[in-house]
Amino acid sequence: MSKRDDLAEAGKTAVLQNIHGLMEFLRKYPPFNQMESAHLAYLVEHCQLRFYGEGESILKPTDGPVQHFYIVKQGRVVGERPHSAKRGTETTFEIASGECFPLAALLGERATRTEHLAGADTFCLLLGKDEFVRLIAQSAPFRDFALRGVSSLLDQVNQQVQLDAVASLGAQYSLDTPLHQLAMQQPVSCPPYTPLREAVRRMHESHVGSIVIVDDGQRPLGIFTLRDLRRVIGEASADLEQPIATVMIQQPFHLPPQASAFDAAIAMTERHIAHVCLVDDGQLTGVVSERDLFSLQRVDLVHLARTIRHAGRLDTLVALRHEVRRLVDSMLAHGASATQITQLITQLNDHTVCRVIELCLEEVGDPGVPFAWLCFGSEGRREQTLHTDQDNGLLFDAEDAAEAAAIRGRLLPLAERINEALAQCGFALCKGGIMAGNPQLCLSWEEWARRFSTFIREATPESLLGSTIYFDLRTVWGAEQGGERLRHRLLAEVADNPLFQRLMAANALRLRPPVGRFRDFVVKRRSGEASATLDLKVQGLTPFVDGARLLALAHGISATGTLERLRALIEHEVIDAQDGAAYEEAYHFIQQMRMQQHQWQARQQQDYSNRLDPDTLNHLDRRILRESFRQAQRLQSSLALRYQL
Repeated sequence: MSKRDDLAEAGKTAVLQNIHGLMEFLRKYPPFNQMESAHLAYLVEHCQLRFYGEGESILKPTDGPVQHFYIVKQGRVVGERPHSAKRGTETTFEIASGECFPLAALLGERATRTEHLAGADTFCLLLGKDEFVRLIAQSAPFRDFALRGVSSLLDQVNQQVQLDAVASLGAQYSLDTPLHQLAMQQPVSCPPYTPLREAVRRMHESHVGSIVIVDDGQRPLGIFTLRDLRRVIGEASADLEQPIATVMIQQPFHLPPQASAFDAAIAMTERHIAHVCLVDDGQLTGVVSERDLFSLQRVDLVHLARTIRHAGRLDTLVALRHEVRRLVDSMLAHGASATQITQLITQLNDHTVCRVIELCLEEVGDPGVPFAWLCFGSEGRREQTLHTDQDNGLLFDAEDAAEAAAIRGRLLPLAERINEALAQCGFALCKGGIMAGNPQLCLSWEEWARRFSTFIREATPESLLGSTIYFDLRTVWGAEQGGERLRHRLLAEVADNPLFQRLMAANALRLRPPVGRFRDFVVKRRSGEASATLDLKVQGLTPFVDGARLLALAHGISATGTLERLRALIEHEVIDAQDGAAYEEAYHFIQQMRMQQHQWQARQQQDYSNRLDPDTLNHLDRRILRESFRQAQRLQSSLALRYQL
C-alpha cells in the first residue's frame, strides 16, 4: 500500500470517527435520540461545523429566507429583537447545547424574525435546506419534532410519566379512552308508558343497573336506576304497575360517544350519578356505568367522592384524604393530564369542604342564617394540588351594617370551627389569615362589594396583592347567586378602570421566571437547603395565572381557571392562537412537574415543597422546563408592551 493510500485510509478513519462522535453527541438529545441510526448518520454526514465568536450574528432578519438548519454543538445562542416599549433590545430566548433552530422560519421558507447571536464562543452544525427537507421525509421522529417543536418533546415527557406510573400500578387502559369503546352498545331502554314492574324485569334479565326511557325516535326522556328502585320500594304506597315515567329521573345527563372516560368520571363525581347516557344526533347510542368506567382503574373515583360526601364523622374524612394520593397515582397511570388531575383534586376537595361544613353544622348547631362558603385562589380556579392551604370566606345577606354585625356574631364561631376541621383534614390554615373565621372575611354581600371596590379604587400594594387571591372567587357551599353577582360586578368595575389594570400588570411583572441571559436558570440557595433551587409555583405558574387573570378581567371574561381564561382570550382574539397554545403547554408542563414532585415527596414522607433543584432533572425535562419559563417571559413581555410598562 502506498503512502498516499495510507493517508487516504487514515483520513477515512478520522472521518468515520468524527461521524461516530457526532452521532454519539446527538443521541444525548431529543429528537435525535429517537431517530434510526441510518437517518442520524445521514444528518451527520451532510452537516458542516462552523464557529461563531461571542456576540457574532448567526442569523438576522435581513439575511432573507433561511437556508440552513442549525444545531448547537457547543456554546450558547441567544435571540434578540428590538423592544417596542423601551430603548434597546430584549432577549427572547436562549438555545443551549443539543438544541436547534430556526424551525418555523425554515419550514415557512422565510427569514427569521429574531436575530440569533452567539452568547458565547459557539460551534454549530449546519444542515442545508434540501437535506433538511429529505430528512423530514425519511424520519418520522424528526418530522414530528420539526412540525410540532416543544409539543413533540412534551409528548415524550407525558408518555414517560405514564409509563412510570403504569410500571408501579399495572394499568392497561387510558382515561382518554372514548366512551363508545366502554359503553353497552345496545342499551336497555323502554317507552315512558312501560309499567315499573316490566322495566325492572328487563333490568334484571339484562344484568344492568339502569334503564333509559326513550320516545319513538330513541331520544332519551329519563333514566331509572337501582338506586331509584330502592327509593320507590321504600315508599309505603309504591305501585309497581305505575308507568315508569312517573318515577324516572327526567332529562338524564348525557355526553357524545367521542367524549373521554375522564369526562364521564368528572361528570359522575360532580353530579353524584352512576350512569351517563351517550347521545349522538339526539339519539341514545349507549350507557356507561360507574362499573364500566372503573374497571379501568384500581381506585374508584366516583365511589371515593360518594364516600366523602356521606362520611358520618370527621375522622372518616381525615382518613379518606390518604386515598386521594393513591387516586392521583392511578390517574397518572391512566393517562390523565396534570390539568385533569388538578380539576379532580379540586372536585374531591370541594366534596370534603361541603361535608365538613355539614358535620360542623350538626356539631355546633344551625345558626339560623343562610350563608355561602366562598373559596379563593387556586381552589377558586380549580387548580389545587395535594399541597394546599385554606383561602376561604363567608357571604351572607343583611339589610344594613347593624344587621350585618349581628349576623357576623352568630356565624363566626361556626366559621372558626369549620376552619379548624378543614385543617384536621389536611387543608393547612392560611398564614395570612384568609379564612372565613376572620371577621374581615365573614361579610355581607354589600360589605364584600365595598371591599372589592376599594381594592380597585385605591390600588394599594396590599389591595393589589389581595386582588390576586380574592378575584378568583367561587361558591363551594350554599346558594351561588351572591357569589355570581359579586363576580359580575367585579368584572364590570375592572373593565371600566384602565388605571387599575395597568397597576395589576405592573404587579404581575414583579415575579420574573428564573431564566437568565448567561445561564439556564437563575436559582437561589435558601437557608437550610443543600443546593440552589427555583420555585415552580411562584416563579413558574404565577406569571401565567396573573397574566391570564388580568387579561380576562380587563375584557369581561368570567372564567376563573387559568387555562379556561387563556382559551377564552384566544376566542376573543385578545391573544394570538399560537401564543395561547404555547402558554397552555408551558403551564401544563410546570404544573405536571410540580405534581410529580409532590407525589415523590408524599412517598418519601417529606413535607410538600414547590422548590426544585434543576440539576436533578434529565436533559429533556430541563430543556422543556427552561422553554416553559421562557413562555412565561414572553407573556410578561406582552403585558409590558400592552400596558407600556
